[in-house]
Amino acid sequence: MGFITLLSQSMEPYTIYATLIFLFCLLFWLLKRSNADIPTKAPPPPEAEGAWPLIGHLHLLGGSHAAHVTLGNMADKYGPIFTLRLGIHRTLVVSNWEMAKECFTVNDKVFASRPNSLAFEVLGSNFSFFGSSPYGPYWRYMRKIATVEVLSTKRIEMLKQVMDSEVKAAMKKSYDFWVMMKESGPKKAVTEMEKWFANITLNVMFRAVLGKRLTGMGCEDDEEENEKIQKAVRDFFHLFGQFTVSDAVPFLRWLDLDGQEKKMKKTAKELDDFAQVWLEQHKYKTNSGSEEWKNGEHDFMDLLLSAVDDECLHGHDHDTIVKSTCLQLILAGTDTMTRTLTWALSLLLNNREVLNKATHELDTQIGGENVVVESDFEKLEYLQAIVKETLRLYPPGPLSVPHESMEDCIVGGYHVPAHMRLLTNISKLQQDPSLYSDPLEFRPERFLTTHKDIDLKGKHFEFIPFGAGRRICPGISFALQLMQMTLAALLHGFEIVTIDGGPVDMVEKTGLTNVKASPLQVILTPRQSIQVYNQN
Repeated sequence: MGFITLLSQSMEPYTIYATLIFLFCLLFWLLKRSNADIPTKAPPPPEAEGAWPLIGHLHLLGGSHAAHVTLGNMADKYGPIFTLRLGIHRTLVVSNWEMAKECFTVNDKVFASRPNSLAFEVLGSNFSFFGSSPYGPYWRYMRKIATVEVLSTKRIEMLKQVMDSEVKAAMKKSYDFWVMMKESGPKKAVTEMEKWFANITLNVMFRAVLGKRLTGMGCEDDEEENEKIQKAVRDFFHLFGQFTVSDAVPFLRWLDLDGQEKKMKKTAKELDDFAQVWLEQHKYKTNSGSEEWKNGEHDFMDLLLSAVDDECLHGHDHDTIVKSTCLQLILAGTDTMTRTLTWALSLLLNNREVLNKATHELDTQIGGENVVVESDFEKLEYLQAIVKETLRLYPPGPLSVPHESMEDCIVGGYHVPAHMRLLTNISKLQQDPSLYSDPLEFRPERFLTTHKDIDLKGKHFEFIPFGAGRRICPGISFALQLMQMTLAALLHGFEIVTIDGGPVDMVEKTGLTNVKASPLQVILTPRQSIQVYNQN
């Protein structure tokens, strides 16, 4: 008031009014400028998309299209960063490499946690799966053990012989099947390739984690149990990728309106029963103290039984940790590799010129009567490009496993509050026309020319099929090793055609992983001499 009084004594009335107006405008401009630096929330889709009461935008993800396709179409309308309300939870969706980089570099620790969800709790043994557990000491402890004991470079080197023997066993079995069908009459030797790939990956993972094979043991009882395990694995991934009513509206969980919790508990019980048997077998072997066990090679469950410190359980039961960690490694490793190999072969069958180039490279670099070995991979540049291009078009998880912000942060100039969920649309990101010319076409050559130096281990955000940041998949090297070995041996060993000579149906179906909707049935005809298939 003293300032106003001074003005009134020294100025004419109109001068006073003009000065006050100037000061008011100056104050308004300063406030506006300061507020401009405060980011707003990421905008939700316009009301035309229709958020429903209670469930929000959840109904948009329940149509015939896979969730990543629906969210990709929305990104075309609303941009590479927007929010949805999935039930009571606000969810940030990012769909380009710049936004992904910001989330997993500057804000990596902020988004390092996982949200509470029905699948993480029920299928993940009450958050004992370290891949779906919240960020903290338990996650760090278990990830370190898994990385060092089964996914390290040293361990992968030890497992190369296991990979090689399982691929050779599958090749011989297919050769014998072809001979049998040829001798028995005019029937075609039809092979369902997803199952063929699954048998290899399951056996490798079981031998690495449990020290024994799963499939192909011959006994009828064993085969029946194997089918049950494989079905439980398929059910796990189907249920794990579902958006549930209980997650959207937690206070309605007790009603289990969509029946998902009942299904999850059934599958979790089946898997836990299998794991309990494996655990008891390992404990018996350990406690027997036999010289064979002391001097033999120890599998991951053996190592885990002794490595898990009772003081580092962080509220989890010792046996539950051992079982759930082993199950997670088997489940994650098997499904992702099986899906990627199935898509790779499907793409090759629909692009015969690429398939011919791959077989020509194998014949030139390896030789017609030799078996592919691990040391040959560095010479098979085109094959490596095929695997990369497959992972670009069909990443194992087209949508990232959900993250959750642990504190407020800024993404793309927008304010993201704590406890907001994050989905990265990896599929959309990797098909960005500004990054890849003709992004929907299968062109392995791009990884030998324009994208030759792009790494897939989380350093280049235009290509993150295994995720990025603290939560990146720890099994990348393991997966690439087995996928390259399997695909190389298959293409080198057999001529491959579809059963009707036509193209492969590339329709996807919903789930956590990128699943081909129809089975891939082919005819495998040997293209090498019998000696190649009989090598051990």
